[in-house]
Amino acid sequence: MSQSSSPPRSLLGMSPEDLREAVSALGHQPYRADQICQWIYRQGARSLEEMKNLPGTLRQALAETLPLDVVPPARVLQSADGTKKYLFPVAGGAVEAALIPDGERSTLCLSTQVGCRRACSFCQTGRQGFQGNLTVSEILNQYHSIPERSQITNIVFMGMGEPLDNSDATFQALDRFTDPQGYGLSARRITLSTVGIHPQLEEFFARSPVELAISLHNPFPRERQKIMPVERDNPIEETLRLIRRDRQDRTRRISFEYTLLEGFNDTPAHVEGLAKLLNGLRLRINLIPYHTIEGSPLRPTSAEGIEKFSRELQNKGMATFVRRSRGEDINAACGLLWTKTPLEETPQRVCGDGNQEG
Repeated sequence: MSQSSSPPRSLLGMSPEDLREAVSALGHQPYRADQICQWIYRQGARSLEEMKNLPGTLRQALAETLPLDVVPPARVLQSADGTKKYLFPVAGGAVEAALIPDGERSTLCLSTQVGCRRACSFCQTGRQGFQGNLTVSEILNQYHSIPERSQITNIVFMGMGEPLDNSDATFQALDRFTDPQGYGLSARRITLSTVGIHPQLEEFFARSPVELAISLHNPFPRERQKIMPVERDNPIEETLRLIRRDRQDRTRRISFEYTLLEGFNDTPAHVEGLAKLLNGLRLRINLIPYHTIEGSPLRPTSAEGIEKFSRELQNKGMATFVRRSRGEDINAACGLLWTKTPLEETPQRVCGDGNQEG
């Protein structure tokens, strides 16, 4: 896990420019770097041995200095609804990622940190605390190493951790996902979710074209701070100011994540507060069912209450989408990722080799 902004020390995650420098330093022609990029990002190579058009001397030198670092998931859990959760070993711990199939759409929810320092009270990862940042290769590996990679249509940075608290590795990963010499994915198919870390959010606007989701959950600052300590140093009103300033080009889609908590943020006053706070923005509000966490006093809004809240927002002219709960039986649903004691999980459907059980 990376605690600094040092460049990647594995092939997975390196930019074409850095690869050319590395290959030249090993005494080989720079064009070999383009071949390596092709093997990694387009062919999906999982070992140096697959790169048959590279000289053996180069492959050996890379193995000794810049390994590929593609690591398969240690365990795969499958939900009754088809969702899969992957457990990946990383330096000093483990992280989880989830694959959510939905018709022709298949979304990978990946992680950027082991745990999270932001301590949102409705999130299991936040209750885990912070163990460390992932390197760019550890972020990309969650996509690169799973057997279903070719089926993935969308990627969301909504797993464990706050992406902008690990901004250097996160931005490098976004670059590799969207770079034509990387995976070459459409920026419109990738979404970064953040609670709103202001200096890094400004850098994100300047650097990356991918979609943005703001973890909102309450329009009133004092109430929001009760469940999201980040409000104290990164107030939501300042986050909205930065978003409005960035909206001049009107190309980036902005959505707001809103987990509904019974009696806390699901009243008519909150509908009015959201309409006032978000006035003038072209946006979508994603309403998320709360998944109860053991020991937490928070309670979920009923399905009927969620639908009522959604209708009232739509009557205010706000586009609203109710997110269907997926993967709850394997703790893969929103807010449930947790790796403090990952090997203690014992769900019914376990695919330890990455294959679906019949």
